Amino acid sequence: MALLVLVGVSVVLVATGTAKLLALAPMRERADHLGYSVTGFRVVGALELAGVGGLWWGRYGSTPLAVAAAVALLALMVGAVVSHLRAGDRPVDTGPAVVVGALLVLLLVLGVTS
Repeated sequence: MALLVLVGVSVVLVATGTAKLLALAPMRERADHLGYSVTGFRVVGALELAGVGGLWWGRYGSTPLAVAAAVALLALMVGAVVSHLRAGDRPVDTGPAVVVGALLVLLLVLGVTS
């Protein structure tokens, strides 16, 4: 079960992290809407990708690394929710970050390296 959650979280975060890192047009618009610079959004994308790398590397090597990556990604998701709410978005617009955050919590409960 933990592996399925890990794959799901990874797919979402690799897609969004890559789009942010490449500064694709929708991500540039989202950065502007949320009050971030494109460079700042690229940093967030790089952190998402690094977090996914930490989850996988930790899964097969270092449990503390996997836990730290999951907690760091969870903090990014909390930041995303706060950013959306500060920008005046509806609570439903925070859905993707809330779902990914919930999956990260589930991954921590199940055991990131299970």
